[in-house]
Amino acid sequence: MTKTRTMLAAFAVGLMTSTAAIAGEVRIMWYSDGVEGEVLKDLVDRFMKENPDINVVIDNVSYSVVREQLPVQLEAGGGPDIARVTNLKALSKHWLDLRPLVADGAYWDKNFGDQADWMRPDGSNQISGFMTQITVAGGFANKTLFDQVGVAIPAKDATWDDWAKAAKQVAESQQVPFPMALDRSGHRLSGPNISYGANYIGADGKPAPIDEGSKAFISKFVGWVEDGTMSKDVWVSAAGSTYRAAADDFINGQVAFYYSGSWQVPNFSTKIGSNFDWVATGSPCGPATCTGMPGGAGLVAIKYTKNPTDVAKVMDYLAREEVVKEFSERTLFLPAHKGVVEKGLDFKTDDAQAKAALGVFVTSTTSLSDLARKLPGWHWSDTVYGALVTRVSQAAAGEMKLDEAFTRIDADIAAKVKDSGL
Repeated sequence: MTKTRTMLAAFAVGLMTSTAAIAGEVRIMWYSDGVEGEVLKDLVDRFMKENPDINVVIDNVSYSVVREQLPVQLEAGGGPDIARVTNLKALSKHWLDLRPLVADGAYWDKNFGDQADWMRPDGSNQISGFMTQITVAGGFANKTLFDQVGVAIPAKDATWDDWAKAAKQVAESQQVPFPMALDRSGHRLSGPNISYGANYIGADGKPAPIDEGSKAFISKFVGWVEDGTMSKDVWVSAAGSTYRAAADDFINGQVAFYYSGSWQVPNFSTKIGSNFDWVATGSPCGPATCTGMPGGAGLVAIKYTKNPTDVAKVMDYLAREEVVKEFSERTLFLPAHKGVVEKGLDFKTDDAQAKAALGVFVTSTTSLSDLARKLPGWHWSDTVYGALVTRVSQAAAGEMKLDEAFTRIDADIAAKVKDSGL
């Protein structure tokens, strides 16, 4: 029987309210968008055969647990030993510095250095972990629906308005519930905002008041929710800043155009199969630019661990070039490891649609705006994202007017900055 144990989210969270202190045990809090949890399990099982004195426990949880409950555990000085997270910079004070613990810090700097600042405290050279994948936000179209109606998929330089018009034609003809959907996420909303001229970063490096660029797209977005162009279900189905993807809606043929990101490719390849044809589209354009948002999930070590030496061994293993290569090829993820990228990958799929989609996302990384590239390493990104989701959702639900939503966004962000003492 394997020593790796998979637990229900609630049980796992209960166990992880205090940091593991069992000698030779390393707990990993992990969430999955697709098959990556299964791949990790295979890799960890191999590690434990190489290192029989270390027992690695994978606690599979939902993404909402990572987003909402892990920060509470960390503030209490608890949590797992290692975690897969996306809120990298804002929580960086909780990450363990692996530099004195890993076998070769220069290897980490060379291969993971480009994103190292995303996950370490400002001004430090800490090695906190590595990105399990690089992601890029972008769109997906249900090609079968477009073909059935005879509506051409908009060109690479098409605007958000172009996509709305085409998707509405498709949805009306095919009786699809919603023409478009966009994940309930401040990160996902930010690419379009920047494309409309938004800039979140003030001259002092702290959040700037919400500007005309953000207001322009958010106003358009809320209008689309109100008239049915954009899925209302996604944005009013949860409270606060809770994340909600529209992946299942797209998989079930309920939307013509879906704005999400590259991490959905393996999910769609597995779950859509031959049900319909789909394509990645890149990011629609606004008046200022055409950009998606980079990002990804990082695997970080938690500094409250009682077993730092064992944690470093697990991290060193998972960061090996051959291990990263296998993980990326099997999960269909874009790797962050420079050596793997330079030598190329052979993605393990016979799905031509998935391979084509990955190519589109790789290409889109070359056209990201400078601001989009800065945000993953900016301390206040998640503060802004959270305020956007909460207040835009309330405006979309008709609970407040747009002007009030904009005022509340600024107030929410200002309060977080004040409370931080920074």
